Amino acid sequence: MKFIPAKTIISSYNTGDSWFGKNYTMNIYKGCCHGCIYCDSRSNCYQVENFDEVRAKDNALALISSELQSKRRTGVVGTGAMSDPYNPFEKKYGLTRGAIELIHANGFGISIATKSDLILRDIDLLKSIQKHSPVIVKITITTVNDILCGKIEPNVASSSRRFSVIRELAENGIFTGILLMPILPFLEDDEYNISEMIRLAHENGAKFIYPLFGVTLRQNQREWYYQKLDEHFPALRQKYIHQFGNEYECHSPNAKPLWHLFQRQCSQFGILYKMNDIIKSYKKGYGDNQLLLF
Repeated sequence: MKFIPAKTIISSYNTGDSWFGKNYTMNIYKGCCHGCIYCDSRSNCYQVENFDEVRAKDNALALISSELQSKRRTGVVGTGAMSDPYNPFEKKYGLTRGAIELIHANGFGISIATKSDLILRDIDLLKSIQKHSPVIVKITITTVNDILCGKIEPNVASSSRRFSVIRELAENGIFTGILLMPILPFLEDDEYNISEMIRLAHENGAKFIYPLFGVTLRQNQREWYYQKLDEHFPALRQKYIHQFGNEYECHSPNAKPLWHLFQRQCSQFGILYKMNDIIKSYKKGYGDNQLLLF
């Protein structure tokens, strides 16, 4: 794995709380080798060259330590938006674990998005942070079918394994749920997939499911997606072109009925699905101490 120079890793403070209540963003790694056919991070606007090659930021832990100590406000540090913090190299280098240790030591909370079962290694740290600050883990799952999962997310833990990860996190008291996004039109947008997703989420202790009934396609990422459709699902490219043209937001034609089904069944099982409710729930009991000046 290559190491690349970086001047900063932790973003400036954000009070918006619009995306799972995070106040800071942290990306230790650049690029991702999961190979997911739909990943929006491939888009030109993010300027990540050689996206499938994972690189780590040089002196990452020293930078993170310095930046956390210099922050005037504590809060929730989010990671996993641009690249998975638990890529295969993390097992050897332990940069994500080191960062979580620093987050704990400096009194911050954490919000993690991942598709990897390696997060189970760090349950001890997540439980320690949860004693003083909010913790939320979002496991991305888009299909309950392991065979389909292997085609659209070839280098990552299977869907069934990810449900097991949710169960273990939940059993250890970690506030955990599912990022059900994207739901790929003509591949995953059917009642069976949505109903089974909710049932399995409930059985494995998920607190929430946050969905996107469709996929975003733009720039070079669109062509990458279409190439993979040609490889695994012949003729589906033309169906996309006919249905969506060059639209960025490709909403499922079944979005409306699936949304009604989703709402009804989540309510039945007591699973949260509104962003504000999710944020309030995992931050409940921590008061305003995460927003105070040191």
